[in-house]
Amino acid sequence: MTDASEVLTFQSDDGPLAYRDVGSGPPLVLLHGGLTDHRMWRDLVPALAVDHRVITPDARGHGSSANASKPFRLTDDLAALLRHLDTGPAVLIGMSMGGATAVDTALEHPELVRALVVSGVGTSEPEFTDPWTKDSTARYYGALMSGDIEGWLDIVGEVVAGPHRAIADVDPDIVRRVREMSRATAAKHTVGETDWHVPVTDTWARAAGITAPVLAINGTLDASDLIAMAERLVATVASDSRATSIEGTAHYANMEQPDTFNKLLLEWLSTLP
Repeated sequence: MTDASEVLTFQSDDGPLAYRDVGSGPPLVLLHGGLTDHRMWRDLVPALAVDHRVITPDARGHGSSANASKPFRLTDDLAALLRHLDTGPAVLIGMSMGGATAVDTALEHPELVRALVVSGVGTSEPEFTDPWTKDSTARYYGALMSGDIEGWLDIVGEVVAGPHRAIADVDPDIVRRVREMSRATAAKHTVGETDWHVPVTDTWARAAGITAPVLAINGTLDASDLIAMAERLVATVASDSRATSIEGTAHYANMEQPDTFNKLLLEWLSTLP
């Protein structure tokens, strides 16, 4: 294992992928949300690393990891990293895009997964029904694809706040950090570049076959459909699973209240066989 400040790289079949690896014990893998990077977990890692090996990757095209130059799946990148580190089955803990990758990995590489924790997501095939989510998602990707980075970062702030608060109601440091990570990842890409990502399909239909237990930790102020998708996942999987929530937080519950997130996580981990 390494010092918490050290970023390591793994040479994948399409460039280096970055990660940090600290602590020792049962492995936990923390998977960040879209356009951010491993730093979104920084306030949780020290406490988790007391009794666990904590691995925090940067997904391909994010943070310090290489961009894609050919078709890829995020789940396959994660599986390659875990096999490279000779770790697993691991508990995969993912927020938003990271949670979707965790579920994909339980479907595609189940031997690497001990349990799943998701936040603000169901599977990698989201079904948006809430008008706020539909509108913010459309504006989010519209601004990003047009190269309007400053306008896009304003929408990022709205996503941090969620549909029930103004940006001014959120700790400004949280908004700053999410925008900072997002800006850095956006700078790695160009408008109109090829999207090499290959989705995993039929995830909702296949989720009933997941045998790993699932914990959903949602922010009570997140969009209703994001909360509902996480709860739907818990109700769908074949294992003994449950959902809980953190008051006063939205999509980035792990950043807004890291101590509470860790408490819920560690209590649940202690119940695993």
